Amino acid sequence: MSTDIYQSLTQLGRATPAPTSPEEAVLEAVPNPHPGTTYLVRFTCPEFTSLCPVTGQPDFAHLVIDYVPDRLLVESKSLKLYLASFRNHAGFHEACTVGIGKRLVERLEPQWLRIGGYWYPRGGIPIDVFWQTGPAPEGLWLPDQGVPPYRGRG
Repeated sequence: MSTDIYQSLTQLGRATPAPTSPEEAVLEAVPNPHPGTTYLVRFTCPEFTSLCPVTGQPDFAHLVIDYVPDRLLVESKSLKLYLASFRNHAGFHEACTVGIGKRLVERLEPQWLRIGGYWYPRGGIPIDVFWQTGPAPEGLWLPDQGVPPYRGRG
């Protein structure tokens, strides 16, 4: 495969400063090498962080992003930098989780996408946020996201 299709990438293979906000972050995409094939791509981010918009305290989550690509795949370094840009971003769990899903859909136009945000307790209550674009494509092998419900010490 010719590498010419990757010439437009601005972050992969070079030193790239971390974006200071999700709005500043650039999500890059590459052509899907298997267009027309229904398959699942999964990204797991077990150490996602953002800030509470009221207290400014850090919030932590385990994110699982599943999508069925159409024409494009997200370039993984750009996704990593995008997710890291939330480190100093103030947003409620729901805003962060659903916003990440919608931004990926806007950039990639996948056949299907779902995101699970498994947030660690805030005020003693864990918050899990789930969003998807619709029913999973027929025939898709869709494994469980593999994140057990929060049990604390029990």
